[in-house]
Amino acid sequence: MVVRVAVIGAGVMGADHAKIIAQDVPNACLQLVCDMDGARARAVADATSAVDCTDDPEAALLREDIDAVIIASPDFTHALYTKTLIARGKRVLCEKPLSQKIDECLDVMAAEQATGSPHIMVGFMRRYDRAYLDMREALAKGVLGRALMMHNFHRNLATPYPSFTGAMAITNSAPHEFDIARYLLGVEVTAITAHQPKRSDDVVAPVVMVLETDDDQLITVEVNNNAAYGYDVRAELVGELGSISTNKVAHSRLDARLSSAIRYDEDWRGHYHDAYVAQNRDFMGFVQTGILPEAAASTWDGYAAALVADTGVRALQSGVKERVEMINKPAFYA
Repeated sequence: MVVRVAVIGAGVMGADHAKIIAQDVPNACLQLVCDMDGARARAVADATSAVDCTDDPEAALLREDIDAVIIASPDFTHALYTKTLIARGKRVLCEKPLSQKIDECLDVMAAEQATGSPHIMVGFMRRYDRAYLDMREALAKGVLGRALMMHNFHRNLATPYPSFTGAMAITNSAPHEFDIARYLLGVEVTAITAHQPKRSDDVVAPVVMVLETDDDQLITVEVNNNAAYGYDVRAELVGELGSISTNKVAHSRLDARLSSAIRYDEDWRGHYHDAYVAQNRDFMGFVQTGILPEAAASTWDGYAAALVADTGVRALQSGVKERVEMINKPAFYA
């Protein structure tokens, strides 16, 4: 069975998804690239030998020659597009966030549950990254004993624009940390505090959060969007019997002029390329079988990450610990 895939949104992530579907996913055909910037859609379609391209996303969602859709369009479109596709019986890989608005996440969940089967896979690709898989395996095998804490930091070279805020760091960057911690520990977040140090300039300062879980563990998250030296994401999972940490993979080290150096990436794409490929291959299995893969993030996971982020913004503004008020988990997502 060849799955005809449409990619909606041909920016950085959409272009990468298109390339992966075209080159790295067996039994997938890149049927359509869509972007409201028609020239950009055409450029990505030409580069990936897509069958067709368009600048009309609403029309693209209704096409009969599409079996599955990857949504990489602007965040505010995600809930609307996923609901449209659920109504048409299509399966979707939606880049995070499902929505930054909690009521929209709930609407998508309601629409999906009404069909009686899963339709949405949320793009939290760290669930497919080798380092985090090793962490999960060590915890499952009992090597670490009971998990006590998880420490995460997420550093970027610089913010994409000067008006980027601490709240945006929580809603745009940190959801990956929120999701992978929930996934590894098998918990929900119950409370969060958030703070910022003071920088000497006017760019956004790091945000540091402490999350509490329903199994009495602590998760720390640092998001530093102006780290200046490069893209750097690390994590450590601490248990009663030991700990396990991610390691930076460097293909080379330069020794010269009495110094030694390794190079950092400018962004996340190289670091997580293999994880994206594995995720997209799993998505093809979801399309073909209708069974959401074990590792995949569901619509519930999209809601949970958005709710933690929303509560984190509130905690940053209030300066005190805020409770994460989740709805009861529907049996549909059990």
